[in-house]
Amino acid sequence: MLDDRILVCEPDGPRLREDRDALDLIGEAGATGATWVAVPAERFHEDFFVLRTGVAGEIAQKFVNYRVGLAVVGDISRFTAASTALSAWVLESNRGGHIWFVRDLEELAARWSARG
Repeated sequence: MLDDRILVCEPDGPRLREDRDALDLIGEAGATGATWVAVPAERFHEDFFVLRTGVAGEIAQKFVNYRVGLAVVGDISRFTAASTALSAWVLESNRGGHIWFVRDLEELAARWSARG
């Protein structure tokens, strides 16, 4: 079971492509008292997974600046298979405490409870 400090977004919501999309979710998290936002991978525009576009950096930076964690939930293997840079970023992000890439909500719950 997920902690109520994690705002879990529905898969059919608006796609995230710009930093203002991130700000909308950060605002929603703040209104509910959440400190993390779990967003299904399919909600992200494909540009998020192409690092040279800068979309991922812009969105990630907003979450870090506002001290709200971001969990990208779902299978992104088709993107990581095509990009060693993205694979490296995912690995590095998962070592930290601000942005996580997880397969599903169960993995997120396990990471959340183990974070100490």
